[in-house]
Amino acid sequence: MKTIRVIVEHSGSWRKDEKICALGEIKYDLPIINACVLEIPENALEKLKNIDTVIAVHHTTKIAAQMYTERQTVNVNAAYEQGLSGRGVGIAFLDTGICPVADLVLPEDRIVAFKDVVAGKTTPYDDNGHGTHVAGIAAGNGLRSNGMYMGIAPECDIIGVKILSRDGQGNSADVLSGVQWVLDNKQRYNIRIANLSVGTAGQTAKNDPLVKAVEALWDNGIVVVAAAGNNGPDAGTITSPGVSRKIITVGAADDSRSVEIWGDDLVDFSGRGPTPDCIIKPDILAPGANIVSLLSIQRAPNQKLRIVDKYYLELSGTSMATPMVSGAIALLLEKYPYLTPNEIKYMLKLSSTDLGHPQNHQGWGLLDIEKLIDMEEHL
Repeated sequence: MKTIRVIVEHSGSWRKDEKICALGEIKYDLPIINACVLEIPENALEKLKNIDTVIAVHHTTKIAAQMYTERQTVNVNAAYEQGLSGRGVGIAFLDTGICPVADLVLPEDRIVAFKDVVAGKTTPYDDNGHGTHVAGIAAGNGLRSNGMYMGIAPECDIIGVKILSRDGQGNSADVLSGVQWVLDNKQRYNIRIANLSVGTAGQTAKNDPLVKAVEALWDNGIVVVAAAGNNGPDAGTITSPGVSRKIITVGAADDSRSVEIWGDDLVDFSGRGPTPDCIIKPDILAPGANIVSLLSIQRAPNQKLRIVDKYYLELSGTSMATPMVSGAIALLLEKYPYLTPNEIKYMLKLSSTDLGHPQNHQGWGLLDIEKLIDMEEHL
């Protein structure tokens, strides 16, 4: 009989609820939102919904990597002149995995942890390449390019959480499991930032378990940075979890440039607000067109990639803009480790450069790292 996976929000403990356990197999515990992922026969769905202690039942949704150099400047050199590199700050990348390429593991291995929700492997890998490219933008040290393609925070700690498969696709159940793991391991790996260059369309913040989960990370002191998605330029095209009121949602500042994604020529791709709950989004912009970063040697061989040289490739999308902001926050936290997520969000707002676009296109404006790290008067 055909089975389905659903996310079950519960009023108590589902482990002690015999009615729920009798219907199927619990695949993941999600205490972060007092829920579980349950695999049940398809014909048992209505019976599950009618259990008194069940608050809500959500079908799993498809999640995809947000992929769509000349860069607009984000003034990162000012941070390096102050000796900032993100050292000691942990960024969790919830993505397609992390390939242990030289720019991330030499001269020291900065992949301090790896969790594979998809296949359960323990050794870091990335069979798609998206996650490695994203991690390189935030954390690569440019070793193989003599610094030319160095990331924003080249000495930060890297925590890889594989939630997407070889084809860059996944589902909300696996993403929720990855988010739960990040919260459970926050102290162990000093995870201060969670980067989600992923998204799913058509969700409202009020009813989305993924939004509830990332907001729980935020409330527990982890800065969540998510992509606005590549479904623009129409209004109301922000993807989840970027629709959350709390977290930092990043759009591409240079999406007016035509870019090629998997053979398609796209322009004005960055998601625009408002969200279905009438929240202005994105919050901030960073460069996202034709960004050069790390090439995973474990990627699928049939991918059509714009390889720059043996170790790097060029990709575009709000996925690429998002880790620039995550890297900038790592630099800020190295300088001011006591900052809360709300304080960091406020500082990003005050330091951004207004580009003159409508607010539901640009949010506060373009990331400016020099202004961001020199805001002592606002602390």
